[in-house]
Amino acid sequence: MNKSKILLLIIFFSYTQIILSQKIETDRPDQTEASSLVPSKILQIETGAFVESLGAIDAVTYNTTLIRYGLLENLELRLGFDNAEVKLNSNTVASGFLPLLLGVKIGVTEEKGVLPEIAFIGHVNIPFLASSDFKTKSTGTDFRFSLSHTLSEKSNLGYNIGMAWDGDITTAIYVYTVAYGYSFADKLGGYVEIYGDAYEDNSFNHLWDVGLTYLINENIQLDISGGTGITKDIQDLFLSAGISFRITK
Repeated sequence: MNKSKILLLIIFFSYTQIILSQKIETDRPDQTEASSLVPSKILQIETGAFVESLGAIDAVTYNTTLIRYGLLENLELRLGFDNAEVKLNSNTVASGFLPLLLGVKIGVTEEKGVLPEIAFIGHVNIPFLASSDFKTKSTGTDFRFSLSHTLSEKSNLGYNIGMAWDGDITTAIYVYTVAYGYSFADKLGGYVEIYGDAYEDNSFNHLWDVGLTYLINENIQLDISGGTGITKDIQDLFLSAGISFRITK
């Protein structure tokens, strides 16, 4: 697996969400970005760690953090950074900070009947703000549309479709996600999800994961998740845990 693919997988796992209708709605731990935005004038920090096994390669992200700020009712600013280490046969081959992520989330439409809630999300990854091991040849970019449907008082369905350019390879990468979320209790939620990506002219890599969230209070949430690849040789295992919290006035 080349450096470009490793970098894409780490970035793909780093900026994600859980889709249940709780007080705080986050972009972790699953891979389906939320269609909801952070409320105006609210600062939200989502941080955690995860480990991946990719055949002979082991990747550990010690700190993956996404900072979200509601600038307007329908506009959210996003800043993300990761500190990761990649090992091949127990020998470190890359370590340090991945390219800094800058982005926005824009509310497009609210849910109405059978029509979903829709948001547009776009990011750029700044290579000169990365450690030498993870610097890319050029600026990476990605965008996706996030859609969600309320199925009942306790469940909903979220899905994303988008494209990315990782900064090392000029061809586009197509991404998709589909996640079903369920609220087991007022403070306990969970999800199951399938998702994947594909370089142009290549077949899709498909993966799945499951996770749980626990709401400590309306502004603090804990999460744990794990999954593996469906497509052969794409991923053996990943495990993640984190915390998200809001800073209000």
